[in-house]
Amino acid sequence: MNTKLFCPQRLTLARQKRKLTKTVLANSAGVVSRSISAYESGDTIPTSETIMALASALRFPAEFFFAPPISRPEVEAVSFRALSSMTAAKRDSALAAGALAVELASWIEHRFVLPGWKLTDVDFRGYQPEAAAASVRSHWGLGERPIKNTVHLLEANGVRVFSLAEDCKEVDAFSYWQEATPFIFLNTMKSGERSRFDAMHELGHLILHRHGGPDGREAEHEADTFASAMLMPRSDVFAHAPKLATLPVIIQMKKRWAVSVAALNYRLHALDLITDWHYRTLCIQISENNFRSKEPDPCPRETSQLLQKVFAALKNDGVSRSDVATSLCMWTEDLDALIFGLVLTGIGGGKKDGVPPGVTNRQHLRIVTNNE
Repeated sequence: MNTKLFCPQRLTLARQKRKLTKTVLANSAGVVSRSISAYESGDTIPTSETIMALASALRFPAEFFFAPPISRPEVEAVSFRALSSMTAAKRDSALAAGALAVELASWIEHRFVLPGWKLTDVDFRGYQPEAAAASVRSHWGLGERPIKNTVHLLEANGVRVFSLAEDCKEVDAFSYWQEATPFIFLNTMKSGERSRFDAMHELGHLILHRHGGPDGREAEHEADTFASAMLMPRSDVFAHAPKLATLPVIIQMKKRWAVSVAALNYRLHALDLITDWHYRTLCIQISENNFRSKEPDPCPRETSQLLQKVFAALKNDGVSRSDVATSLCMWTEDLDALIFGLVLTGIGGGKKDGVPPGVTNRQHLRIVTNNE
């Protein structure tokens, strides 16, 4: 190893990814705390032995610290729910995971032609959430039909979707723009209905708040309204609204849009299809039946068509997950965390010499959304 090429920024990123303080890392690596600060600032270059100790403590390959710097998204540029209640360690770990996802996305884009962002000429500043959702549906040719698969829809229109495998309830999902490419991270351990709503909620942030806008609860409310309108279009809800929306009827009705009973109840009330009293009564029944944490008659969790196709093509070329991870200077466990729940099948085989040159310049990957 050439210590002159040591990247201090990658040490900070790795430490934040593992949610370690400088003191804890120092103790694990057998150095004093002030040394970690000096290494991360670039004032001191660690020895080869120290780098190996840091790599072991952080569970990253030593090569990770000699690759070019990774651009970690800034806190201000990311949509986090309940940021004030989130610890700095969990926030920074999620941002570090985002940085690794950008590295993986870049690696894939050098080998495959992926769909680009499909709303480049539309500026949504000043749009109300309901109107913005209607405009997006029009531009994407959805009409008033229910969305069959939100992940496929996002990928077909240029959004990069990855898994948020952080053990952190405060980070349900988040999104941000990396230059001209939008990224969304989903908690793939949640129910299919909640994950679908999260996907559209984050799309709302990407569209409504890209150039600024409200913060806090107001921004979250706008994103929720956008998600409701995307998943449950006004005219389609009016066309299929029941005369009497009892809880059993809503449980049956929610299947059309693959949303939660709570989300459908809220949408019916927002469209004035049920009264305030009726809405509150249903809210009580939903809570009494514990349907907010355990969705009745749940829909399947969605997976990624784009990542599935990418890794299937790599497998055909004899490229394994460990080959990809090696190219990115990370362990396979961190690669798996980025695609967990989105890719159902692993990659078998592989070449011991790394990624072969034949996996470059692939054809365009077309994503079928089932809404075409």
